[in-house]
Amino acid sequence: MTALTVPAEATAEAPAPRRRRPQLLLWLGTGVLVAWTLVALLWPHFAPYPPDAQAPQDRFLAPGTAHWLGTDQFGRDVLSRMLAGSRPVIEVAPAATAIAVLAGTAIGLVTGAYGGWLDEVVMRIVDAAVVFPAIIAAVLFVALLGHSVVVLLLVIGTALVPLVSRSVRAATLVEREKPYVEAARLRGEPGLSLLLRELLPNIRGTVLVEATSRLGDAVFAAATLSFLGLGQPPGSPEWGSTIADNRVWLQNAPWTVLAPALAIATLVVGVALVADTLRNRRDRAW
Repeated sequence: MTALTVPAEATAEAPAPRRRRPQLLLWLGTGVLVAWTLVALLWPHFAPYPPDAQAPQDRFLAPGTAHWLGTDQFGRDVLSRMLAGSRPVIEVAPAATAIAVLAGTAIGLVTGAYGGWLDEVVMRIVDAAVVFPAIIAAVLFVALLGHSVVVLLLVIGTALVPLVSRSVRAATLVEREKPYVEAARLRGEPGLSLLLRELLPNIRGTVLVEATSRLGDAVFAAATLSFLGLGQPPGSPEWGSTIADNRVWLQNAPWTVLAPALAIATLVVGVALVADTLRNRRDRAW
């Protein structure tokens, strides 16, 4: 019996659909991020009503032509509040992510490159921070420092630092054993130059993946803290605060909660699509 042979042209073209799928997911996730960023910047031009305008006679109107996503218990337009609520999230999440990535990259890079007692001491502190419940730390920070955007940034950014530092350290441990690092040490490369010119460019894929992954975490954390009353003040159109204000009406007027919840979900999923695609590319490069 003769074996069936497959033409070379067919085998070469077969993987093409598989390559297009990650690219499509990357573009889809990027599109969601860009869309929400534009909404956060330009929402006054899109919102059909002022987000805080109350109309008691129109309370709990179901979605319709006058109010596309209905109204809440004060007759405020849900769509307008959802659009306005994107700005606090977009303002807080990227800044908190930047804090986490900068601090976490510095910690992971130094401990991974030098090792020894410094690595042992710092990473034991990082491990303890990972185990300690972040929500308890957030309550303590807010109780001590009060409600403000700066406190919110510090709370979220600090909570994400251990996750970033562990990933960066792991990547640095792999890179420091490679010949180019040994060659840099033999030619007397200064320590800071070794970190910034040799190691950091070669772990930039990990740093980029961490930045996108932690951005999704920061979005969810900001909404969670606002839901618990630790972030934006009550009555704010921010998505977490809106869900907290309307959760008691979930059975009677579910649209008041579903709209901001779906907004959070779409933004987090969009970030996750970008992060997963970048992670897969990094893994293939390794």
